[in-house]
Amino acid sequence: MVEDVFPDVERVAVVRGGGLGDLMFAYPALTALQAAYPHASITLIGSELHRRLLDGRSGPISEVCVAEPLLDGSEEQEAFFAQMRARGFGLAVQLHGGGKNSNPFLLRLGAEHTIGTKTPDAPDLERTLPYVYYQHEMLRALEVVGLAGASTARIEPVIAVEAAETAAAERIIGTGPQPLLIVHPGATDPRRRWPVEHFAQLTVAAVEDGWRVALVGAVEDVEDAQVIVDAARAGLAPELGDRVDSHAGRLSLAELLGAFTCAEVVVGNDSGPRHLAAAAGAKTVGIYWVGNALNAAPLSRRRHRVLMSWVTRCTVCGVDVTQVGWTAERCTHDPSLVAEVAPESVYDEIRALAAGH
Repeated sequence: MVEDVFPDVERVAVVRGGGLGDLMFAYPALTALQAAYPHASITLIGSELHRRLLDGRSGPISEVCVAEPLLDGSEEQEAFFAQMRARGFGLAVQLHGGGKNSNPFLLRLGAEHTIGTKTPDAPDLERTLPYVYYQHEMLRALEVVGLAGASTARIEPVIAVEAAETAAAERIIGTGPQPLLIVHPGATDPRRRWPVEHFAQLTVAAVEDGWRVALVGAVEDVEDAQVIVDAARAGLAPELGDRVDSHAGRLSLAELLGAFTCAEVVVGNDSGPRHLAAAAGAKTVGIYWVGNALNAAPLSRRRHRVLMSWVTRCTVCGVDVTQVGWTAERCTHDPSLVAEVAPESVYDEIRALAAGH
C-alpha cells in the first residue's frame, strides 16, 4: 500500500550503509523517491564506497554524506548530527536493517517526517514497516518508500555508466574477437563463495569454447583470482592460456563499472560487484545459497540467471543455517554453502544467456 506524499518536502535524507550490493538494493527505492519528490534534493547517508561510486554521477542522489563510526557522545558525533540537522530535512528514510540502532540515528537527524523498518525492540518512527528478515531487499526498500507516497514501475536498479569508464576498462582488459566472460570469485561472507576449483573448471570450459575470461575483484580477491588463473592455464592447451587473466585488485571502481559494460556475461557469487554489474546492464549468472537468494537474487530472468544451493545445515557442525539475523547465533564455521552447484550447470546458463535464450 502506498501512503500519501508528505507536503512541502524540499530535502530528503536516506540512511543506507553497507557495500555496493546494499546500495543497489536501495537504488529502485531512491529512484522512486526522486519521482515522488521531484523538487527535493536527496542526501544519502552511507559509506565511503557509496560516495566514490555516486559523486558526480547522474541519478537520484544529490549528495553522499559518509557516516563514519563515531564514539557516542563525542564532539565529532555531535558535530555530525548538528551538520545534518542544519540541512533542514523534511523527510528522513531508514533503509538500514530493523531499526534497533538505525532508528535512533535517524531520529537525531531532526527531520519533520520519518519512515523506515522496525523490529519489536526498535524505536518508533512516524510511519513504519515491520522488519521480517526473509523479504527481498529491493522489495523491502520499495515498500518502505511507499510509506512516503513513492511508487515505481522499476523494481531493479539501473545505474548510469559513462563512456569514459567503458573506454578506460577496455584499455586495461583489452578487446578481441572472442566474447568476454567476467568472473568475480569474491564475497564478503566466505560461506557465499563458490570453490575456486569450480571457477577454474568453468574458466577452462569457457576458454575451450571460444571465450576470453577476465577475473576481477578487490585486493582481498587477488590470491583466489590468481589460483583460478593458474589452475585454468594448467588445464588448457598452451596456445589458449593467454585468453584468461586476472585484473583483481587492479581496477578502480569506475573501471570495474566500465568493465561490466564490455562483458557478454558476468558470473559471480552473491556479492556487491554482481549486483553492480546487473545495474550497469550486464547479463549475469549468480551462484546463491537459497537463503540469500530469497533476499538478494535478481528479480528478472531475461538478463539474469540464478543457480541455487539448497543446503540448510552447516556441513561441519550441522547447525541450522536458515536461522539468521537476531534469531540465532551463527556457528563459527565457514564452509562454502554453494559448493554443490555444478560448474556444468553454471556454464549452461552462461551459454543460454549469450545465445539469447
